[in-house]
Amino acid sequence: MDTMRERFITTAARLLDDDPRLAVVLAEISRDGFDRAERAHPDRVINVGIREQLLIGAGAGLALTGMRPIIHTFAPFLVERPFEQVKLDFGHQGVSGVLVSAGGSYDWPAAGITHMAPGDVALMGTLDGWTVQVPGHPDEAETLLRQAAAGEDRVYLRLSLQQNAQARPVGAGSGFTPVREGGQGVVIAVGPMLDNVLAATDGLDVTVLYATTVRPFDAAGLRRAVGARETADVVMVEPYLAGTSTGMANDALADLPHRVLGLGVGKAELRRYGQMDEQLAAHGLDPRGLRERIGGFLTS
Repeated sequence: MDTMRERFITTAARLLDDDPRLAVVLAEISRDGFDRAERAHPDRVINVGIREQLLIGAGAGLALTGMRPIIHTFAPFLVERPFEQVKLDFGHQGVSGVLVSAGGSYDWPAAGITHMAPGDVALMGTLDGWTVQVPGHPDEAETLLRQAAAGEDRVYLRLSLQQNAQARPVGAGSGFTPVREGGQGVVIAVGPMLDNVLAATDGLDVTVLYATTVRPFDAAGLRRAVGARETADVVMVEPYLAGTSTGMANDALADLPHRVLGLGVGKAELRRYGQMDEQLAAHGLDPRGLRERIGGFLTS
């Protein structure tokens, strides 16, 4: 199976052939994958070098001319380093485009904290008008990229090396999808966390919801899952900063007695970086760690 990043490269290159409105803007990362596309469309594959603020500014400049930019690099260099440009060049100027990140929170541990961005979704959530999508499979990433490229809104597409064994139906604007039904609580698994959540909750009487679009937050979908219960226990399992979406889950259930547990990447830096599976275990996001915390929360 190819990775989400590999699927992004092949799909974006094909989209350039089909839609003259599109342009791909890079900052060295993944440049080799676009060699053919750059030869075919030298004016629409733009590499600005290791200049992430310019990356965002150039993409927004293209958007001002009526182009639809697809802007790509690792997550910390796409969201955190040039955040002011994302806020001003896109938001303040009222233009749109597609930001596509790689690396996520723990994909390349050997590169260290400089190449990790567990706070990216929380940061993007401070901005108005952005759709944030977190696919869990290369097929889902391709579908969401194609829809974003054809659209007119601002989209942040977050890719990862971690992926689920099978793709689920996804679509622009789609909310939380029920994967398993139960009566004791609701567990929301975001993107590549689904397989670990399903393994962790095997045998537990819980509803499991799958989320790839996390902004806007599907409050109505959560309420449907809770149903007519007089109280609700909800667990959010996110592959980025723990608690990123717990406030929105609380707001969705404001008129109902409830508890919300946010599981995700901790704030403390793990300085023994190890491998991705070791990062997951250290943050309690492997099946064993999730089972302990979800089970303990539901029975407490």
